[in-house]
Amino acid sequence: MIEADERALMEKAVRSAIADALTADKGADIDPVLGQLGWREMLGEEPGDAIDIVFSALGATNATATALDDVLLSALGQEPRADLAVLLPRFAAWDPPGRIDADGLHAESLATGRAATAGAILVVCGTPSEPWRVTIPTTSVERCAVHGVDPKAGLQSIRVEGSAAGATRVDPAMWPSAVALGRRAVAHQIAGASRAMLELACTHAKERVQFGRPIARFQAVRHRLADALVAVEALEAALTAAREQANSDTAALAKAVAGRTAHTVARHCQQVLAGIGFTMDHPFHRFLKRALALEGLFGSADEIVLDVGRRLLAERCVPTLIEL
Repeated sequence: MIEADERALMEKAVRSAIADALTADKGADIDPVLGQLGWREMLGEEPGDAIDIVFSALGATNATATALDDVLLSALGQEPRADLAVLLPRFAAWDPPGRIDADGLHAESLATGRAATAGAILVVCGTPSEPWRVTIPTTSVERCAVHGVDPKAGLQSIRVEGSAAGATRVDPAMWPSAVALGRRAVAHQIAGASRAMLELACTHAKERVQFGRPIARFQAVRHRLADALVAVEALEAALTAAREQANSDTAALAKAVAGRTAHTVARHCQQVLAGIGFTMDHPFHRFLKRALALEGLFGSADEIVLDVGRRLLAERCVPTLIEL
């Protein structure tokens, strides 16, 4: 684990590099910036800290990158590279996105923006307990950009109908591990976006004057901002636990908390921002849209909570999530 001082320097360097790139060009490709920072090397050496630092920075700056592919490729035993994308689970789900019927490969799901330029895409098929892995050229898949709530997220809709030749069995532990790391990455990005929304609302509250004083002095406004802050701090605590005691359960907890936090923070901050928060003239909408788009990756908060509840009822045993 990286020492605290070194980690603080890395956080500052990553955040500054991304912010500088976006200042120079709002539509800047952040992948080369991460490459210059040694993102893939850091992911290989210290995956927990790398995911925390990079994805929190992406969320805080509302930047778009394809680092999620690298996280999943690494977890699935592949060397991350710029020309290989990964097919993500279906929106709000987390089972392998593909299936194999006889020798045919069928899949319809999402991918990051890397799928638009990569030469190949890795598809995990089968069930979580019996996963298969196959890499196919992107020339044999149907691709189109996902618009929806956040077109700038760069997500791609992918449809695969082809041959499963070359599919290989993988360790059953690999897919749950990939899902756990993906959930942590997305949760960190949501945390960064939530913290940014809160900062925008706080700045507005200090600057907006009504009845001769800043609205930050009004008790109702303070209560909303305090509730949002508590939600963000709780999410960051859950993410710390997921990093220090990494397993599927703590990752699921962090992802579920992230989804609930995004909605809580957005609701309170939008009320503080009032009318300007509903317009595209204020940057708030960009962070809100990104958080909503991310909330469905690797399972929505509601679906994760329902799944955990069903498992607890079936097993009649409550796991120890955190060793105190």
